[in-house]
Amino acid sequence: MPAFATGRVVVRRQFHRGQLIGRVWVGRVVADDARGLSLWIPDGAVYLDVGAADGRTFREVPFGEWPDTPKRLNQLRWRSSVLMVHPAEGDYSVWLFFDPSGAFRSWYVNLERPVVRWDDGGLAGLDTLDYDLDIVAAPDRTWRWKDEDEFAYHLAHPDVYWCADAEAVRAEGRRVTKLIEAGEYPFDDSWTGYRPDPAWGVPETMPGGWDRPRGW
Repeated sequence: MPAFATGRVVVRRQFHRGQLIGRVWVGRVVADDARGLSLWIPDGAVYLDVGAADGRTFREVPFGEWPDTPKRLNQLRWRSSVLMVHPAEGDYSVWLFFDPSGAFRSWYVNLERPVVRWDDGGLAGLDTLDYDLDIVAAPDRTWRWKDEDEFAYHLAHPDVYWCADAEAVRAEGRRVTKLIEAGEYPFDDSWTGYRPDPAWGVPETMPGGWDRPRGW
């Protein structure tokens, strides 16, 4: 598939088991080259997040009950400015968070299924599965695991969860921590000073076609 043009509107979708959409962001392509694809999501951008129809969030529903729980997608506003970097290789993305002044705050490693791209002409997207286990790294590259308890809790429900190989996820996390410690891309300074094109603005609505079937 040809590279996505800089500035193109793209949706990033995380799925649960099957075709259930867990979360949808809308952002702009910053770069798409041999190093991977980077997507800018500004503070205040519209996004969708699945929850129970009765108003409970996904985390408030006992995980074993999730398949039989009536659901709805809630439209919300994203409350941080983040550059989502999807390296050309690896089962993860790296999110660089910036404070309101534009200063770099931290790296966040989202361990996930490598994104699958799709392009319907009017809209393009990235589809993945989030494996819950994460890593947070400070600007000095000290790091810590995040959501280990949630990962273990979900693994206890293999009939519900969408992670097929827990040890592979942990191994990928350990591999990424070595990149963090070494300051290798994308944990160098390639993106820490990034500033978006001010003409892009803030996405207010989900573009048509965001709910098409997943890309794999």
